[in-house]
Amino acid sequence: MDSRGQTLDRSQLALSRRIGAAWVGLRRGATMSALRDYLFGDGEDALEQGQMDALELLAARPAWRMSNLAEALRVDPSTATRAVQRLEANGLAERRPNPDDGRVVEVTMTAEGRKRHREASQRGNQLMAHILDSFGAQEAVVLADFMERLIGSIDEFVAQIEKPAT
Repeated sequence: MDSRGQTLDRSQLALSRRIGAAWVGLRRGATMSALRDYLFGDGEDALEQGQMDALELLAARPAWRMSNLAEALRVDPSTATRAVQRLEANGLAERRPNPDDGRVVEVTMTAEGRKRHREASQRGNQLMAHILDSFGAQEAVVLADFMERLIGSIDEFVAQIEKPAT
């Protein structure tokens, strides 16, 4: 069945399974742990995906309110707090009271956080350059369009399932 409750025909079902298998391959493929190690480091100072996501946002502006950071990460505030605590423990971020309102906690990236973010971003750029090398210029534009549509569709579906039943 599709999202509207309609039954998929044979070709749609086969395509759905093929896309589902690709999704699983992206999410937990055999090479993903090696790729994570390459992108985020390995050993004791390795970053987790959530930490890298937080660093990406911290790099975008000088300071974030914890609540805004959680919203931008699309996670529960407690999940954002745990990610920031791990970043703090590694010297990559710090929390401090907002200078205008001491009740508000802000998060900023440290110099070490900027360094680690820059290194990970450079490795990510190398990965994307390699990926895009296998696509023609127009194909890369189409791929970007399709991926943006895919993300929009996923967001739309999640919004539907999160609506309280009336």
